[in-house]
Amino acid sequence: MTVVSLENVTFAYAEQPAVKDVSLTVDEGDFLGLVGPNGSGKTTLLHLMLGLHSPDSGSIELFGEPVAAFDDGERIGYVSQQATSRGGSMPVTVREAVTMGRFAHAGHGRLTDADRATVDDALETVGITDLADRQVTQLSGGQRQRAYIARALASEADLLALDEPTVGVDAESRDAFYQLLESLNASGITIILIEHDIGIVTDRANRIACINTELYHHGDTESFVESDALTEAYGATGQVLHHHH
Repeated sequence: MTVVSLENVTFAYAEQPAVKDVSLTVDEGDFLGLVGPNGSGKTTLLHLMLGLHSPDSGSIELFGEPVAAFDDGERIGYVSQQATSRGGSMPVTVREAVTMGRFAHAGHGRLTDADRATVDDALETVGITDLADRQVTQLSGGQRQRAYIARALASEADLLALDEPTVGVDAESRDAFYQLLESLNASGITIILIEHDIGIVTDRANRIACINTELYHHGDTESFVESDALTEAYGATGQVLHHHH
């Protein structure tokens, strides 16, 4: 099944093109790494995929529907840069934040024992059961990310979209976080990850999209590593951050 499909998508802020004539697909079970230099349109492209922006031209489908008509929001878990780096100021506990992921399923009814069990399972899966009663605002960056992932799991999301989720997180927590993403992907969840560290992306993702306004590569990780896409996208003098485990 195709989760996201873009065909000849273009988007500009005023007269400044951010994404130009991009076509790609993300299939069920993919772990797609989205890479490119700062200001290359990565976040804009992700927002287009999720229906947060409307393309100026071209077409986008999400789970087989035109993205503008897609209204099954609980199928998507989105963690933005701001969510993890700033943390937000909502005075809620971790359990309350994760429970929000069940609201779409509960509708106007009360949460059931099954809903609460799903929340407990999500907390356990991401390893933060011991933090359930702590305020979200008191969490570290790495813990906060796990809380947002748990909320997506509680909503039974099929797609996790993450925009530089390890900004400001220590190396040990970052490695543990990416191991968690790998295990979630292995369980069948589709992942789209924006990450500035190319080494992490090539270690973890099975598909790579390399963008600098235009798409320079979209394919498996091995073909990306062997290609000239990085040099072309970043330019001969562009700085690329590599991280090797």
